[in-house]
Amino acid sequence: MASFKDPSFQDRTSSAAAAKQKALEALRAKPPIDEAVVAERLAAREAKELAEREKRAAKRAAEDAAKAAKKAEAEAAAAKKREAEAKVELTDAEKKAIRDAKYAARKNKKK
Repeated sequence: MASFKDPSFQDRTSSAAAAKQKALEALRAKPPIDEAVVAERLAAREAKELAEREKRAAKRAAEDAAKAAKKAEAEAAAAKKREAEAKVELTDAEKKAIRDAKYAARKNKKK
């Protein structure tokens, strides 16, 4: 059985140069880029970006509207709560007037 021998430095450099040359030839063999195709791709990309921007703007507007509705709902609930508390909280003068009216009614009832 023959033993394996490492390739020499010259062998490695020549194979690297050959691979590089082969890659360059493959690159040169590619057909040139058609300007119409490039323009079409660019227009498609711009249209896609515009659609995405509009979609993000619509989503942001919907989120803002939802936040505003939630905030308005919370404010209405807080106002209703304050109004209910205000009805329950009577001033001292009102409490005194109610007590006096009850006392007068009791006194008039006895007579």
